[in-house]
Parts: sequence; C-alpha cells; structure tokens
Amino acid sequence: MESEKEMKQSKFKRICVFCGSSPGKKSSYRDAAIELGTELVSRNIDLVYGGGSIGLMGLISQAVYNGGRHVIGVIPKTLMPREITGETVGEVKAVADMHQRKAEMARQSDAFIALPGGYGTLEELLEVITWAQLGIHDKPVGLLNVDGYYNSLLSFIDKAVEEGFVSPSARHIIVSAPTAMELVKKLEEYFPRHEGVASKLNWEIEQLGYTPKCEISM
Repeated sequence: MESEKEMKQSKFKRICVFCGSSPGKKSSYRDAAIELGTELVSRNIDLVYGGGSIGLMGLISQAVYNGGRHVIGVIPKTLMPREITGETVGEVKAVADMHQRKAEMARQSDAFIALPGGYGTLEELLEVITWAQLGIHDKPVGLLNVDGYYNSLLSFIDKAVEEGFVSPSARHIIVSAPTAMELVKKLEEYFPRHEGVASKLNWEIEQLGYTPKCEISM
C-alpha cells in the first residue's frame, strides 16, 4: 500500500511513444527507452506504441509491461513478420495499413513522445505535430532528446520559424527535454498556444470511421 501511495499521479492515462525498431548504436538510447518506460510506470501511465518487439520498441514495451502497466501495440499486418521477431507483450492491435496505425495510436493516447528513431519515427512525429497545428487534437507532443539526438531537427524548425513557414505559436507545440522525468513533467504542464482550424469531431468520423451514437439514423 505504501508503494502505491508513493507513485506519482498523472493526468495522462496513456502516452503514445514513437521509437525505432532498431536499438541504435549508443547504449544511451537503449537506457533512455528503459528509463522512459520506468517513468511511465511510476506515474501509472499505460503505453501505446508501434507494436514491435525489437529495438527500442521492444525495450520500452517490456519495461512498461514488467512494471505492471497495460501495453497496447498497434501494427500493420504487413509489418508483423518484420517488427515482431520474438514474443510481444500486452495487447496487440493489428490494423490494415500505416495510416490506420497512426490514427489508432493517436485515438488511444493522451500525449505523444518520440524517442530516437529513423524515418518512421520522424514521419509519425511530424504528423501528430501537424495535426496539433491544425487543431485536430490538443494533446502535447514531446521529444526525448537523448544526447542531443534531435538538436538538428529543432534547429531546422527554428529556421522554419525564422523564415516564416512555422508560426512562433506553433513552434510551442513541440516540447523537448534530455531526460524522461523532465520531459513528462513538461508535458504535464503543457497548454496549447496556437489556434486550431479543424473540427476534431469531423476528423474522427472521416479518419477513423466513427459515427456518434446521436447521429446514427435507423
């Protein structure tokens, strides 16, 4: 009972983590994945992720699962042989394609965090940032900037602000920190400053095929 009371309470029920199916070359990347998983467990937060059992995906999912929290892995059926090479943990949701994967991960989550990763991680990250800019969601988006991994990306975005392609208020969408504890704390304190332009309800119906019960006609 005492250990339960000591756990930090978060406003997030689930956080979606984007990360590589490779472990990367530095041990610090692997350590960061485990550290983030441990931080989620300490705050009673469940994990939503890409469903793989290898690389950083496997490390964070195992850490969260071992800590007693629920893990939801969302993976396209065509990628299952490639990204699942061992025993997966938690709940696995098989979807039709990459688009449905991203939509389902976003629907399930209260916030997003990107660990180091490659093209796939970057593509998922930028899409949820764009959705936030458009007002499709107002969930915080964080970069776990391990050993400055995302410094170049942040510099590029600052350049885009300087050149007038990203507004200063939209730049605020991205939250970054070098450690899991600091990042989750910043995400807890996040509030949107940009103006939304899209209807969240219309987006959910169009992208995810949901129809509110009140609008169903017999």
